[in-house]
Amino acid sequence: MALSGRRLAFLAALLAAGAGSALVASRFRADVQAARARAARDAIVVQTRCGPMEYQAAGEGTPLLVLHGAGGGHDQGMTFARPLLRDGFRIIAVSRFGYLGAPLPADASPAAQADANICLLDALGVQRTAVVGISAGGLSAIQTAIRHPDRVSALALVVPLAYTPDNAARNAEPPSRAARLLDWMVGSDFVYWSAMHLARDQVIARVLGTPPAVVAEADAAEQARVQAMLEDILPISARAAGLRNESWQATHVEPMALDRIAAPTLVISARDCGYGTYANAEYIAPRIHGARFIGYERGGHMLIGHDAEVRDALREHLRTGG
Repeated sequence: MALSGRRLAFLAALLAAGAGSALVASRFRADVQAARARAARDAIVVQTRCGPMEYQAAGEGTPLLVLHGAGGGHDQGMTFARPLLRDGFRIIAVSRFGYLGAPLPADASPAAQADANICLLDALGVQRTAVVGISAGGLSAIQTAIRHPDRVSALALVVPLAYTPDNAARNAEPPSRAARLLDWMVGSDFVYWSAMHLARDQVIARVLGTPPAVVAEADAAEQARVQAMLEDILPISARAAGLRNESWQATHVEPMALDRIAAPTLVISARDCGYGTYANAEYIAPRIHGARFIGYERGGHMLIGHDAEVRDALREHLRTGG
């Protein structure tokens, strides 16, 4: 039976939609499969007296414990610290509670994570280490330095989540748009993957906490770093337990005994960080004896445009212990 022109057009549209859907599904599956392979690469799970811990290690020399930010894992921590390998550091990048192969225990507080960090060091035979806490990893980095001062030779806090009185007041407010967006995406690889492709600027702003305009003005190397960070959040479903725990912890941050930190400390942030870590850094740095604060006017949570100088500052601080 002959088809009318309208029916032919409708059929063609259906076929095109089906082909497009198949192409999208195929690309999605390939991207997630590649992301899972990246996330599993070089991962080691070791049994400690605090339970199983996942990490990866590289290099030789001064131990450096790296505590990743929200949406990360051992892979994100290693990516951040890898440029320091040539400077004589033994990098130990941990998957914090609920991320990738790290289980979420009943007590998943920053203090419990700090104790688990020490259990890992004990299992690896590491007596003292420098510690870098990135973003939400700053909470357990601070607690590690407070609770185990004899084990921490130097401390660096990069765009850190931390207690401030203003944060405590904001925690009583309804969830922000960024928090609602994150909650919507957490646990669904497809939702996150789709948002990354269809609403990239919004994901950069709301998830990476960085103004899209700053990224657009950056050089090719910095834009590639942003793209790699976006892609490496996949598979977000394997990080969902950690992200949900992080979301709760971020709204229940309590004051910490910053004056008990004995390790030389460096704090770094940018004023336009979408997560407000500049105010956190300004608050905590004067309360840690001798801490040095490096603040940038622009760069967002990713510190765009400052990658090389941030690495130089970390290299010098961690090598000399301040």
